[in-house]
Amino acid sequence: MELASRVRHIAQDRTVRLVSSARLRHPVLRQLVDEDELDALAEIEGATSARLRTQEVGTDRLDRRELVFGIPHAHFINAAFSYWLPRSLNRFNGPGRGAWYAALLVETCIAEVTFHMERELANVGDFNAVVDYAELFASFVGDFVDVRDIDPLPDYLDPDPARSYPAGNRLADAVRAAGHYGIVYPSVRAAGGTCLVALVPHAVQSVAQGKLVRLSWKGTPGPALESVGA
Repeated sequence: MELASRVRHIAQDRTVRLVSSARLRHPVLRQLVDEDELDALAEIEGATSARLRTQEVGTDRLDRRELVFGIPHAHFINAAFSYWLPRSLNRFNGPGRGAWYAALLVETCIAEVTFHMERELANVGDFNAVVDYAELFASFVGDFVDVRDIDPLPDYLDPDPARSYPAGNRLADAVRAAGHYGIVYPSVRAAGGTCLVALVPHAVQSVAQGKLVRLSWKGTPGPALESVGA
C-alpha cells in the first residue's frame, strides 16, 4: 500500500479508550504504611512500574525523550506506551513499545476489550471474571494513515491475530518511520465501528477521565454490562 495516498490530516476532538481501573487506583501497599515510609514505598513502586522505568531509561524501541511530561494526565499517556505483551503482538504494536488504542464510541471499545479479555479467559479455562474499565477521552490533531474502505480486506485487518498482527506491526513501523501520528481503521470486533491508534505519545492530547464500565463474565463468553458509574 502506498502510504502517501492514505494520509489524512484529522482533527478528532473526542475519542474514548478503556483502561482497566486497577491502573488508576492508589497502590494497595499505600494503605499499609505510615507516612514516614512513603519514600521507601515510592522506591518499590519505581522498581516495579513499567511506566516509571520507561520514563527513566526508555526501552530498546522507545526513547524516553518521546514521552510526555508536564501536561495533565501525562502518566496515562506514558503508561499506554510503556506496557505491552512481553512475548506476543497486538495489532499495531509489539514488545518494547506500546500504543494508545481508542475508538469513536465506547461500544466499540467494549467489543474490542471483550475480545482480548475472552482470549485470556479461554487460555485459563475459566469464564468467571469481573473487570472495571475507566473511560479515557482524548483528542487528536495531525496526519494519520486512514485504512478504512480498503477492498479487499488487508492482512492487518484480518480477524485472526496470527495473520493480522505481524502485518499490522509492519504497517505501524512504516507509518511511524514516515513521521505520521498513527492509523485510523475499521474495528475488527465491532461492525461499523471506527478505531484509532496513536503510535507516538505526543499525538495524544487533552486527556480526561470519564465513567467506569464494569464487565462481568459468569461462566460463559459474552459479558454483562453490570454498571456504568462515576
